[in-house]
Amino acid sequence: MNRELDAELLPTFLAVLEHGRIAAAARAVHLSQPAVSARIRRLEEALGTVLFERSASGVSPTPAGERLAVHAREVQRALDRAVAEVGATDSLGKLSILASTTIAAHVLPATLAAYRAQHPEVELDLRIGNTETVIAAVRDGHQPIGLVEGHRRASGVRLEPWVDDELQLVIGRGAPSTWRLREVSDLERVPLLWRETGSGTRAVLSRALRGAGVRSKPTGRDLVLGSNEAITSGIAAGLGVGFLSAWSVGPHVAAGRVRTVPGLGLQVRRTFCWAVPTGGCQGTAAHFMRFATRTPPTPGAN
Repeated sequence: MNRELDAELLPTFLAVLEHGRIAAAARAVHLSQPAVSARIRRLEEALGTVLFERSASGVSPTPAGERLAVHAREVQRALDRAVAEVGATDSLGKLSILASTTIAAHVLPATLAAYRAQHPEVELDLRIGNTETVIAAVRDGHQPIGLVEGHRRASGVRLEPWVDDELQLVIGRGAPSTWRLREVSDLERVPLLWRETGSGTRAVLSRALRGAGVRSKPTGRDLVLGSNEAITSGIAAGLGVGFLSAWSVGPHVAAGRVRTVPGLGLQVRRTFCWAVPTGGCQGTAAHFMRFATRTPPTPGAN
């Protein structure tokens, strides 16, 4: 075993881990498949252990690979911080962020305000799109950084956890009395309000309901609505029940429009993640990401 590990191999390792296939990782890091395979072999030889299990469906990390991933991500974050810290802050320019709906409306504002207080010269440009739109924009180089919900991995970008969230089951105060919700199977008897395809909220909810043995996509009696605001209003109007972020539901409960439904044995948790290019972000985007990661917001702060 050679302890002289070449740190330049780690980005390739992370790309393979992220994509689950040598071919996809090769495209992401702009190398040939043989070159990627050779880099992984060099890393395994240096560490004296196997990092990936190969199968017809792709590759998956061994326990050693999972342990290395923790350290490799720490190295990448340290390099990102070094780039952000070494660069002079007086050269900060425009901060452009594309974020999914819940994050843009309920998570980011307080952090942006705190950042702007320290760096008033920075021009802010916050735009909103669903998770798939954000990932595509970062992957294609149209946005330097994004924030998404619902995805565990995404082709062509690196996802880094930021803050946690939980989707809470919500019902309108004036909902029909027949909509009794005591266990998770009762969700089969009531109309459910869904976000559109491509929404991170929908992806997370679909996985959770599938795991609970409940329908994992809209049926004929359900409704698909294109924003969290529309879903909240639909719940309040009695169109159906729905799941709302813990970051957004509080004011609506306080106003008496809706109420949360506890229990049912169903927990729908997710993590809001940074979406950055596989090579990392730079400049103002990296500076803001470091600031926001150091001082994450909490529900109720926005």
